[in-house]
Amino acid sequence: MDLFEYQAKRLFGAHGIPVKLGEVARTPDEARAAAERIGCPVVVKAQVLTGGRGKAGGVKLAATPDEAAEKARAILGLDIKGHTVKLVLVDPAVDIATEIYVAITLDRAARRALIMASAEGGMDIEQVAVEKPDAIVRVHIDPAVGLQPYQLRQLAFGIGLPAAHHAAFADLVTRLHNVFEAADATLAEVNPLILTTTGEMLALDGKVTVDASALYRQSALAADRYDGDLTDAERAARDAGLNYVDLDGSIGCLVNGAGLAMASMDVIKLFGGEPANFLDIGGGAQADKVEKALRIILADTRVKAVLINIFGGITRGDEVARGIVAALGNIATDVPFVVRIVGTNAEAAQTILADAKLHSGATLAEAAQKAVQLAAERGAA
Repeated sequence: MDLFEYQAKRLFGAHGIPVKLGEVARTPDEARAAAERIGCPVVVKAQVLTGGRGKAGGVKLAATPDEAAEKARAILGLDIKGHTVKLVLVDPAVDIATEIYVAITLDRAARRALIMASAEGGMDIEQVAVEKPDAIVRVHIDPAVGLQPYQLRQLAFGIGLPAAHHAAFADLVTRLHNVFEAADATLAEVNPLILTTTGEMLALDGKVTVDASALYRQSALAADRYDGDLTDAERAARDAGLNYVDLDGSIGCLVNGAGLAMASMDVIKLFGGEPANFLDIGGGAQADKVEKALRIILADTRVKAVLINIFGGITRGDEVARGIVAALGNIATDVPFVVRIVGTNAEAAQTILADAKLHSGATLAEAAQKAVQLAAERGAA
């Protein structure tokens, strides 16, 4: 789960990281009022869960409250990499002398947290990694001993930070590591971390990604998550613990496993159809979970057929088949279903599906082709 900049900076502030806490606005009038309370000049910044805001015109300086309202009007509704701006953050403007990049993320290959720092702050770290790979200093944190003082010095010297700022930098990185651990984060990033013309060190922008699997113990962050970009179906799926994304086609998909779901969608397109959704039901397929998933799929009136593609590894195919039949028994629909189950107890599953008079396919290609045909017969576009 990604946090907006304003949410990340509030989290930083709660852990003692120096930040300038502005105000969130949803309308130009709210932006004007925020600028009046904060005092101008201010910076009006789009709040979207993606990068590249500045290049897209989503960050603007305002010298007066009226200008803040004008800038907010220009930013609200802006499309930035497929994200529509619905919120802006009005922050106090600061005089920047130096920009630094610092982040803590998971290095899954090393099985450790990784701190990255660079004197090339304010830029996309991916761009820096390509153009100036030596400009990024990397330090792994041993989980047995934690972040050590010598590593903080290594980072400070590595980015060429003046000695007068080493203590403040070490304190900030330590606190950022505290955020990373306390929030069950997979990323805690400050870009840029700035030195002002008066020598003050501030986290000017922030990004935090929380491990979605840990949200059950991050109730405060979960309660504040933004879902304004989700459709009703996506919101219902999230509440049901399903991985679901709305698409524009006519063939509903219910699959266990993200990779298998992507492959199923590709094969549907291969035979001339269009998937109506991505839906990974995860491990197992109990009747109640299948029923929730199917209700979400069938609520989309564009759906003309449903492809259910299950690979039974640890999951038993016959149990999955019984779950599907039980779920369909509680749903009144005339939409045809094509079910493909392979793996453990697949033969028993086929018998159960045949008794229920459900369409089936021995292979993914056969099942997908049949779903496309059935959808076409029902007038799919």
